[in-house]
Amino acid sequence: MQPFTHHTGLLAPLDRVDVDTDQIIPKQFLKSIARTGFEAGLFFDWRFRPDGSPDPDFVLNKPEYQGASVLVSGRNFGSGSSREHAPWALQQAGFRAVIAPSFADIFRNNCYQNGFLPVAVPENIVRQLLDRAEAEPGYTVTIDLEHQTVSDSRDTLAAFDIDPAVKYRLLNGLDDIGLTLQHTPDIVSFEQRRPAYLPRTSAVAP
Repeated sequence: MQPFTHHTGLLAPLDRVDVDTDQIIPKQFLKSIARTGFEAGLFFDWRFRPDGSPDPDFVLNKPEYQGASVLVSGRNFGSGSSREHAPWALQQAGFRAVIAPSFADIFRNNCYQNGFLPVAVPENIVRQLLDRAEAEPGYTVTIDLEHQTVSDSRDTLAAFDIDPAVKYRLLNGLDDIGLTLQHTPDIVSFEQRRPAYLPRTSAVAP
């Protein structure tokens, strides 16, 4: 998992509330058994018209937001079904973080497991970010996980909370497997003491 320490990127404003996972990555894109290629389905029903042509009014189709790597949106982002494909799609489209007033719990945890950072800040800060991103072409923000701040070139705009254990994992690029493998010497020692007639409990033992 790619570590997240701090990131500066172009901000794309998705001025909608209750953006659910069915819109982030619609169901027809969940058939793949691979974990790649989901960027093609990101916000598909909003990005494209019924005839298949791109909708020029949708934010991610506008030239000024091409290459955006931070998304800002309304409250309750990531609600709906518990598909891990949602953070995959956002990541594979080039996003490293999403800023919103609140997130659905399962979506937030899926983000943490994939090194993608959901940043919860007050609604007035989100409104400020949405307005600046819409009014100022090329508007960028910096998310500093070490200091837990969101800033732009002028100000530190907000601080955000995050569980210390989750922060440690993100800073070090550790998912559940990576966290477990930090204890490899203890696992190997346990396996070496385990009677030979019992099954092995890991793949790291000699």
